[in-house]
Amino acid sequence: MQEYKFIKMNVIGIDLGGTNIRGAVVDNSVLADVQSVRVSSSGTEDEVLQELFHLVDQLVNNDTTAIGIGVPSVVDIEKGIVYDVQNIPSWKEVHLKKHIEEEYHLPVLINNDANCFALGEKYFGQGKNYHSFIGLTIGTGIGAGIIVNDKLYAGANCGAGEFGMVNYLDKYFEYYASGQFFKNVYQADGEKVFEQAEKGGKAAIKMFEEFGTHLGNAVKMILYTYDPEIIIFGGSVKDAYSFYKDAMWEEIKDYAYPKSLEKFQIKISDLKNSGVLGAAALCYNEKPSD
Repeated sequence: MQEYKFIKMNVIGIDLGGTNIRGAVVDNSVLADVQSVRVSSSGTEDEVLQELFHLVDQLVNNDTTAIGIGVPSVVDIEKGIVYDVQNIPSWKEVHLKKHIEEEYHLPVLINNDANCFALGEKYFGQGKNYHSFIGLTIGTGIGAGIIVNDKLYAGANCGAGEFGMVNYLDKYFEYYASGQFFKNVYQADGEKVFEQAEKGGKAAIKMFEEFGTHLGNAVKMILYTYDPEIIIFGGSVKDAYSFYKDAMWEEIKDYAYPKSLEKFQIKISDLKNSGVLGAAALCYNEKPSD
């Protein structure tokens, strides 16, 4: 096993989604040349792989030092194998690192997209000045990346941070504290509820306040387990923060260690192309590679 120490120059970050693959060159922390290609989500494993190659072909050059990829799936980080990629049914077990390293003869790092979000915040966003924090993506589900002492903690199976799956009330946190809440509890479309709240709709605002109470309980659970300096919110639900913030903080107030709350903060991600930047950030640390 060889060790690479990647410098912060000319790396490629790729965000593999179920609809599009986005990628860019990140050169000395500056993002440039953003590209995107459609994914044939119903295509074969090789068809999707060729689409990924097509994107990388547009970005790679003689100065490229490494490629980082964020994937919405379970990942064997050391071997670079991705399992059961969301919205791409044919990608059940893809040896992605091997395929890309053989094609481009460059070191490749692959990780779960929520972990990439946290790393992106560490190097480019709200987490720059903090040593230990949680990056929490709140959308149709809950995902999280954990930074401990300036390093990503992914767990033994890349499964650390699955806070949404922790039991809560009669279900689990993701059921009540993600965008699923509006459909699960009120049979409503979350985006439409947001639109109504922006227009001052009292029923919609009340839904967000109830959501905030559940999210406050999720935040307390994270505080008890990891005691982070901050939690950074990403994902689509962050845009509605003003509607659930007060209810969330009201619930957090009864945290058993009030002295800790004096320092604790919640921040909202303001990164654009956060998935791409987070994938590139995989290349910013010393990492082992076969």
